[in-house]
Amino acid sequence: MNLSQKNISQILNAKFIGKTSTSFIDNVSIDSRSLQNNKNTLFFALVGPNNDAHIYISSLIEKGVHYFVVAHIPEGLSDKAAFFVVENTLDSLQKFAAHHRSLYKFPVIGLTGSNGKTIVKEWLNFLLSPDFNIIRSPKSYNSQVGVPLSVISINDKHNLGIFEAGISKMNEMEKLEVIIKPTIGIITNIGSAHDEGFEDLEKKIKEKLKLFKNSKLIIYQKNEVIDALIDPKIKSFSWSYNDQTAEVFVVKKTIEDKTILQIRYAKSNFEIEIPFKDDASIENAVTCLMVLLSFKYGKTTIQNRMQWLYPVEMRLKVKNGINKTTLIDDSYSSDFQSLKIALDFLESQKQYKNKTVILSDIFQSGLSNEKLYSKVSQLITSNKIKRVIGIGETISAFKHKFANCVTFKNTADFFLNFNYLNFNNETILIKGARHFQFEEIVAALEEKTHETVLEINLNAISHNLSFYKSKLKPTTKMMVMVKAFGYGSGGFEIAKLLEHHKVDYLGVAFADEGISLKNAGIKLPIMVLNPETTSFSAIIQHQLEPEIYGLKGLNAFLKIAEQRKLKHFPIHIKLDTGMHRLGFEEENLAKLIAILKGNKFVIVKSILSHMATSDDLEHQDFAHLQINLFEKLSAKLITELQIKPIRHILNTSGISNFPEAQYDMVRLGIGLYGVSNDVEEQKYLENVGTLKSIISQIRTIQTGESVGYGRRFIADKPTKIATIPIGYADGISRHWGNSVGFVTINNQKASIVGSVCMDMLMVDSTEINCKEGDSVIIFGESPTVTFMANQLKTIPYEILTSISQRVKRVFYRE
Repeated sequence: MNLSQKNISQILNAKFIGKTSTSFIDNVSIDSRSLQNNKNTLFFALVGPNNDAHIYISSLIEKGVHYFVVAHIPEGLSDKAAFFVVENTLDSLQKFAAHHRSLYKFPVIGLTGSNGKTIVKEWLNFLLSPDFNIIRSPKSYNSQVGVPLSVISINDKHNLGIFEAGISKMNEMEKLEVIIKPTIGIITNIGSAHDEGFEDLEKKIKEKLKLFKNSKLIIYQKNEVIDALIDPKIKSFSWSYNDQTAEVFVVKKTIEDKTILQIRYAKSNFEIEIPFKDDASIENAVTCLMVLLSFKYGKTTIQNRMQWLYPVEMRLKVKNGINKTTLIDDSYSSDFQSLKIALDFLESQKQYKNKTVILSDIFQSGLSNEKLYSKVSQLITSNKIKRVIGIGETISAFKHKFANCVTFKNTADFFLNFNYLNFNNETILIKGARHFQFEEIVAALEEKTHETVLEINLNAISHNLSFYKSKLKPTTKMMVMVKAFGYGSGGFEIAKLLEHHKVDYLGVAFADEGISLKNAGIKLPIMVLNPETTSFSAIIQHQLEPEIYGLKGLNAFLKIAEQRKLKHFPIHIKLDTGMHRLGFEEENLAKLIAILKGNKFVIVKSILSHMATSDDLEHQDFAHLQINLFEKLSAKLITELQIKPIRHILNTSGISNFPEAQYDMVRLGIGLYGVSNDVEEQKYLENVGTLKSIISQIRTIQTGESVGYGRRFIADKPTKIATIPIGYADGISRHWGNSVGFVTINNQKASIVGSVCMDMLMVDSTEINCKEGDSVIIFGESPTVTFMANQLKTIPYEILTSISQRVKRVFYRE
């Protein structure tokens, strides 16, 4: 996107009024709060039921925004900026997006339906991304506003689009069809959502099918109503569990926590395994299968990719709250289906036994209020919620359906009684429809600490986990390392996520890390890699599993095990195959075997070693020597002791570079957190952590004046200096100062000047339009931790693990 003032006027058929400019437009915004708003932004002043963005234009001009699409020009501003005056700003946003879409000719998948759109979209992105550069709707941007914002993000690098389209009433889909122009259509599950906007099911389906009036193919679960309404000129591709006339016939068979799908298609039969057993996930997975078949993927590829599908959670943030509380922030949505997801997430992330739900009125359920709140009450009961705080007139009327419930007519009424609600030692889900402004409740309950935060994208962790799982044989187990406070990202929250994804083991460095996780409710087996002999009693007490790497440690542990009369307590034997850090060497093996033979106090749960050069293929000969020695020594242990342990030697780099040595388990570390030393592999990983701060103060210094200790920066011209409240006590290396490093402010680089101080650093913001309070990116997408590490001649591990625990961690899902 690189548009001039004249281009915009022509696209929107708008009347131009105001101050001309020669700058080009490369960004579109509807959010006055966005830090991405700048002189190259085209701001659409949308008007909603409770908000009119025209009132923010004056402040946006002060921030440097120059271009505005408006229904009217606010008084006194006509000569302050460039205005494109239109009749309706939403219509113009859609028209702008439709024009942008018309510039691209690659295949576009359009999804509509009542349920499953976002999950299918995310799964298709996962399944197809190895072969396509995909542009897809962010989060659940499927509305009259969300769709155009999604489509506007298309650029020349994309060669496949996947966009959701959601409607709630008649005559909405035609507007979205013009914007998306899908070549392939997908109808997901047709449920009760938004039923109130349609006279009957047939009219609802008919409206949804308008999205595909120019499509070449429609994919759907075979249905008589849909069959009758599809335009016969459009090719249909259907599936069914019971109708043999469908192009794809599916038989499902659930085994424990997975499902085997038996597929009959085009006179061939094959099976697919997916890691789900609930009906909705199976249905969504079959829809994805249909797309792969339509793209002519072979069955082997389909089988390999679909077995690694993963749960998708959206728009949920985990935050530390006041008075020892944990907050689950879902403050922008309130519908029955997402309530179920949020309650599941609450359970998976609870740090405190007592659970509270703050819930607004629920809309667009397709149910009567009586039936809806009966169902909500059942959910609350089954999830063992201690108390419910309801906000809204409707939920207040059904207060009697909840066991321990207090209600308020509106959010203002809630705040009048805030001090009496006594929030303490509990996990709180905050879930409300947008107009209830529950973000104010989150702000009131959130712990007020350092203005610097490390945002952790849990979706990215799930993605990266799935990426590495896709490299493993189906039988290979996975241990994930959460030592060093989860590589700086937060141990407990990530451990809960990994437990949700059913990894096989967690790994920590020291016993106290494992004890903290166990005390917080983690039930996964936890291996302690560097246990001190003084911690053995605590390890046994908390059911942790120690790595034993020497005869002294083994004898000490066996002595305690004998005293406590333990039986078959799991231990892990570490072999030194060349790292020469910890582990039994070959000459110790005879003594090790002699001690363990016939021993009933412990059982060797696994045998492991650690590779020294798995990330450096120049030393692959040495790596193969390590693998061969591990095979030899571990085989001897297995034979002599007559045991069947788990064997593992590969770390993150080893998973990719030495797949033949997967053995029974691998240990995933830094890769989970989005970092790889392989340039090609890095493209498939998602950034997990973004370290953010703000501008505390801005000042202009004159020529010859200096900044910071030692006068290590002296200005050679008038310079605007921004001070940021983060320093080496927060984990920022002093070597990153003195113009070596930079931060990002409003998408522009700001060089660090002078020395990094204990609690702050200073940057040159002369060429950046910024103000005090603006957000600052310390690392994330730019600069990346890998870039920082390279500049500092260190490794990304050090950058991540150096971030102080006084920096608040905010966890979120999309």
